Amino acid sequence: MQALDDLSQNVHLLLERYEALQQENARLREDGEKQRAELIRTHSELLELQQQNRRLATVNSLTAMESKEIAYKRVSALIGQVDRAINALKR
Repeated sequence: MQALDDLSQNVHLLLERYEALQQENARLREDGEKQRAELIRTHSELLELQQQNRRLATVNSLTAMESKEIAYKRVSALIGQVDRAINALKR
């Protein structure tokens, strides 16, 4: 009779452990799904930021080119003024 009671207790303990493992497995699956969704969201955000970065780099390079052109025109104008002043002094 003792062996039957021991077997019953072992089966009961085994079922309790099985239920606990099932609950833990369900929790881990849920956590995995949350992490997968977060990874997808983060990846999407990364792609968007990379796109913005490329756009900003393009805008910055265009702005730098415009700034160089403006600076070149200003320097050319100043050189022209200096040349005219020198010519006026020569007369």
